[in-house]
Order: sequence, then C-alpha cells, then structure tokens
Amino acid sequence: MTVPNRPTLSLHIPEPSARPGEAPSFAQFDFGTAGAVRRPDSAEPETAMRDLPYELIRVLDEDGKAVGPWNPRLSPDVLKRGLRAMLLTRIFDDRLFRAHRQGKTSFYMKSTGEEAIGAAQSMMLGAGDMCFPTYRVLSWLMARDYPVVQLANQIFSNADDPIKGRQLPMMFSARDYGFYSLSGNLGTRFGHAVGWAMASAYKHDDKIAIAYVGDGTTAEGDFHEALTFASVYQAPVILCVTNNQWAISSFVGFAGGDKTTFAAKATAYALPGLRVDGNDFLAVWAATEWAAERARSNRGATLIEFFTYRVAGHSTSDDPTKYRPLDEPEKWPLGDPIVRLRDHLIAIGEWDAERHQALVDDVTQAVKDGVKQAEAVGTLGQSKPDIATMFEDIFAEPDWRICEERKTMGL
Repeated sequence: MTVPNRPTLSLHIPEPSARPGEAPSFAQFDFGTAGAVRRPDSAEPETAMRDLPYELIRVLDEDGKAVGPWNPRLSPDVLKRGLRAMLLTRIFDDRLFRAHRQGKTSFYMKSTGEEAIGAAQSMMLGAGDMCFPTYRVLSWLMARDYPVVQLANQIFSNADDPIKGRQLPMMFSARDYGFYSLSGNLGTRFGHAVGWAMASAYKHDDKIAIAYVGDGTTAEGDFHEALTFASVYQAPVILCVTNNQWAISSFVGFAGGDKTTFAAKATAYALPGLRVDGNDFLAVWAATEWAAERARSNRGATLIEFFTYRVAGHSTSDDPTKYRPLDEPEKWPLGDPIVRLRDHLIAIGEWDAERHQALVDDVTQAVKDGVKQAEAVGTLGQSKPDIATMFEDIFAEPDWRICEERKTMGL
C-alpha cells in the first residue's frame, strides 16, 4: 500500500563529470599539494594513520622539484634508468599499436600515462619478489631489461613465442623477471598474490608479493576476499589499485570511486591505505618502499591506490571518444609521468633537451630492432609454435591421456 505524502524512491545511476562534446572537469578531485602529506613510520599501527587514505601523496611539485617527507632521494642514475624504462614502454606501445592496425597481431593494450607505476615498483623491489600484474604494467619488464624481441614474439604468437602461443597478446609471463603469468580476469591478481605471500611467510622466506587491479575490480568479490586473507594472516604483500578513472568504458563511479577513495577501503580490513600520485615516479617509489618495509618486518599488507589516468583506449577494441571528452586526457591535472620525471632531472641539473632526444633515439632504435627481429620469425598467422608443444608442461610426468592424444595426432 502506498502511504500518502511519502516520497517515491529513485535509483541513483552514477554519471561522470563530462561526456563527449562537453568540457572536461576535474573539480570533484582534491589533488592537494606536493610535499604536504605526512610520512609516518612504517611500524606505526594502522589505527594511527587513518587520515592517509584521504590524502594524495605527491613528491614532485610544479617546478619539477622533489619536496616533502616522502622524497625517496634517489640518485640521478636511478632516475635516468626509470626514465629509460618509461620511454621504452611508451615507444614499444606505439609501435605495437601500429602493428595491430597493420594486421600483425589480434589485440593490444597500451600503458600510456601509467608507465611510472610499473617502472618505479619494479626497480624498487627485489629480484626474488613476485609481481602479479595487470596488462598495463609492461614497464615492470622494461625496467628489468626483458628482451624487446621476446615481448614482440609473444604478441605475434610466432614460432619463438616464449610461452608457446598459450596466452593472448599482452598476457605476458616471465617468472625469471618476477612477473607472474598475466590473467585477463584481474580479480585473481589479489588472491594469487596474497596466497603467494602467505606461502613465503609460512616457509620463513624473505620474499614479498605485489599485485595490481583496476578501479573496476574493487567492486568484485575477489578483491574483498583477498583483503580479508591479507588482513587475517598479515600477508607480506603490497596490493595496488590503479585508479585510472575508467574501467573499460565505465567510469569509477560504478565501483564507488565517486563516494570515497579506493585507499579508504583498507580501513575496513585494518590495513594501512595510501593514496598516491601515480604519475609521480618518486611518489610511487616512496610509497612502495614504505609498504615493502612494513611487509618485510612482518607487519602485513598495505593497500595503495595509484591515482592516475588512462590516456589511451582500454584496448585496440575500444574507442574512448564514445564515452569521454576528446581532450580529457591532455587536461589531466597530474600531467604526463615521463615529462614530469624528465623535468625533474633537468631541474636538478642532470638532464637537458639534447640528452633526452638522444635517449629517445636510442630507445626507438632498440624497439625497432627488436620488433623487426620478431617480424622476421613471423607475425600472427604467418608463424606459430610447433603444435606438439600443446602437450608439454602440463604434468610433471606425462599423463596416459596426454600420451594417447599425442599418439592419435601422430606426434
């Protein structure tokens, strides 16, 4: 029965601040000031740092200077290595995107605007630590000098594909580089990483895990289950949410990003939550270092929200002009991570336009050479792994059914 004078209910449908044809607006965000957020000791109890999920940790200011307590004080050589890894990622992305348009591969996903995250964390963490990545953490491998030709071979699924054609393009696997097999089902990243970290602690090892999901995945059950286990068992793991404002074509509001920060979700699990400028190489490094200290000292997990922006489309199957303003990427207030690190090196007298162009030329040639080498083996449809490899690496000892199937195929 309807009660007289009682207001009717209405369903709330989240809407972004701007759609195609409208002016981009980021007025809903508080970007704070570089250097303004306090840096507590990593040993402090979580209850003493519940202000941090609502702040934005920034190190680089508008003049390219590193300021504040989170400044990791990295050497120029480390910064230059980081810049190279980020540039290598961007230039590789651009070339393989064009390769897709030329029909040389079936699928590609660019990391544009997010290169600082994977690069800084890859360089900061140890060789034995394990990364459970998403498809936009290519810079992790670039920072560890994974061969460009091997990346291209895997994307082309050719005869030299290091994972023998068993994955989609971009779904890399490189255990020797601390890069766990990639999964398109991003929610699995957190669960696998927490389990790996728990196993490391159970064995009294000294290795920690790190995992990534996107903002959209925080609305899935896997996210919350993983945080429960991470909290209960004090797993030595760093759990990262890459908040790049768009989950495929759905903006962050559908995961609750317009209600509060994703870092704030840590509080419900008694975990520290950090919210970090994901376009600031130094801030990413500093937050990762802090969380790693906490994990290695048996104080458990940390949830880090990297506040960034996905400049390119979700994938080569996506057209972002259908759901956001055309010029929104270039208006992002936190800028381009490569430009910001370059400007910081210039500000401290360790870089200039001539050296930067020389680095761009060197990296461009390295990408060109690696991709051409892979193309010589063959692109998609021109070359493929030996079909017999489908029966390999399944069981430690060949199962009788595998043997029968192989015999049936005459292999």
